Amino acid sequence: MQVKKVLTYVAVAFVIFYLFSRPAEAASAVNGVLDGIVNGADRLATFFSQILTP
Repeated sequence: MQVKKVLTYVAVAFVIFYLFSRPAEAASAVNGVLDGIVNGADRLATFFSQILTP
């Protein structure tokens, strides 16, 4: 259990370091993740609308 807590702190520290040292790249990475989530949700909505349409 201790290892998981340490890895979590290391990951958070890395994200904070990356955010402050390279803010443009961090923003681009976040935009990429959000675009992927939106794209996936859109595809899922299309899938279900096709299933539910008679």
